[in-house]
Amino acid sequence: MTVDLTLHTGSPLERQSPGAALSRGAMGESGPSLMRRLVRTERHRKITALLLIAPLATFLLFTFLLPIAGMLWRSVDDRDVARIMPQTTAAIGSWDGRGLPGEHTFAALAADLATASQARTLDLAAKRLNYDVNGFRTLLATTARKLAQLGATAGLNEADLKETLIRINPRWGEPNTWAAIRRASGPVTAFYLLSAIDLKRDASNRIIAAPKTVAIYREVLARTFTISLVVTLACLTLGFPLAYLLATARPNVANLLMILVLLPFWTSLLVRTMAWIVLLQNQGVVNGALLDLGLIDHPVRLIFNRFGVYVAMIHVLLPFMILPIYSVMQTISPAYMRAGLSLGAPPRVAFARVYLPLTMPGVGAGCLLVFILALGYYITPALVGGAADQMISYFIAFYTTDTVNWGMASALGAVLLTSTLLLYGVYQRLVGADGMRLG
Repeated sequence: MTVDLTLHTGSPLERQSPGAALSRGAMGESGPSLMRRLVRTERHRKITALLLIAPLATFLLFTFLLPIAGMLWRSVDDRDVARIMPQTTAAIGSWDGRGLPGEHTFAALAADLATASQARTLDLAAKRLNYDVNGFRTLLATTARKLAQLGATAGLNEADLKETLIRINPRWGEPNTWAAIRRASGPVTAFYLLSAIDLKRDASNRIIAAPKTVAIYREVLARTFTISLVVTLACLTLGFPLAYLLATARPNVANLLMILVLLPFWTSLLVRTMAWIVLLQNQGVVNGALLDLGLIDHPVRLIFNRFGVYVAMIHVLLPFMILPIYSVMQTISPAYMRAGLSLGAPPRVAFARVYLPLTMPGVGAGCLLVFILALGYYITPALVGGAADQMISYFIAFYTTDTVNWGMASALGAVLLTSTLLLYGVYQRLVGADGMRLG
């Protein structure tokens, strides 16, 4: 009997595996719906990820980004004088800086002084102008009071008002007085930023160096970077051997040493700083020990000077150097050093040529972390340092809390932030170049 197998074997395409046929059917019949499901799944995954990071992003926005933006804005904001003395700032805008402004500017000043005195807002404008020229607060207050005593300024013409103001105080006849008002006319100004780097504008609106009697901020900024650099190098010198010991010691010894390294984190910064005051004072433990050993004849001043600042800051910041270096050293296999020694290199050469380059990422991270933290230090230098040891953070706090000069405090903060970002950029370029060479 003959059997026709054509229906059972079929064509070559029909003889493919059932899985291929199923896949072909899925792509042919439900491919678009499958793609839509994949797109929806991917969108859902992205939304979930955004929702997970939303609390942290919101926290960073309101506690980090917005305060920095507010600080930068306050360093250029200058609207108080224009708001309180609108006629004067509008009239002085056409003054070229040579000689005295026109008589209408004197009349506008008299009208603004009368209005501001009645509204009791003159002090705010006087405070801003006094930042630029010492004695401006007294000048505005006395001028407004004497104009009010005269009581007949409304009937005077502009020429008479000019003579009256100069007669009340001859400083109204000096171009520098009017130049200060023009510089404060707003709405933005470079006054605070220029002052933060010891620069100012003269009556002709040119940028010149500030007088030596008030030019202190460049020196303070240089002192801040010098102290931070010394502290960073000292932490590196002390922290690298300890990190190496932690990475190569037996586990029980390494754990004990790690507890000792982390112990300062469990103590308040203020307590640690005050402890150094007790230890380093003239009748403290250190001077007492030196006297007992016969190394000194009289107590040595170890506190309220630069030495005390270095000791206290190194003690606080040393763990921030040890931990990044230790984390990198832990990942370095001992086989690298053994390979160098087996190839005939002496231990010192093998350490310098093999082990040390591998630790550079940790060294760089530790140095950058310690240096940036040291730049913003305030409590420790303020407590254990002298008048010549205060860093830029001290002056930022002074302008914020004592004189309430938000513009100057923000400008100093902006200068410090810019300097830090520039140094970080240089560090990134150096690290990137070294990484490319190593690669």
